[in-house]
Amino acid sequence: MAENGAEDAGPQVRMQILAQFIRDMSFENVVAQKGLQSGEVSPDIQVQVSLDGRRRPVENQYEVISKFKIVSTNKANGDTLFLLEIEYGGIFQIEGIPEDQLHPFLLIECPRQLFPYVRRIVSDVTSDGGFPQLNLDVVDFLALYRQELARRSEAPQALS
Repeated sequence: MAENGAEDAGPQVRMQILAQFIRDMSFENVVAQKGLQSGEVSPDIQVQVSLDGRRRPVENQYEVISKFKIVSTNKANGDTLFLLEIEYGGIFQIEGIPEDQLHPFLLIECPRQLFPYVRRIVSDVTSDGGFPQLNLDVVDFLALYRQELARRSEAPQALS
């Protein structure tokens, strides 16, 4: 009976991934282009993540893009080893989310659903590029969303 009461409390949230795609990807193997310098290589990996979400012309459909920029440098001398940039998107059918909760849902839950696929692509590309497989750490999309909100709330004050 509790299930029926929960349904009466509000609309049921439904999310379906309709499509996934690589919108853009670039892998620059600097080591192969320039040749590896003598000396020990100790890689330092920096990962930047940004997100974008927008409503599509079809009712209840949204597009969410996760953008990853991954730079590997040699700790010893700062030389770039590789640069990988990927924009990975998904088309979502979303119903039952109140309008005031839609933005965080799009930029937290949707990228969370796409992340395992991005992680696999990054692993495959780095391995195929001649480097050890790079298994990205799990991204905390909630923390990322909160950081972006904080950054936006401080931005007008910085201009004053």
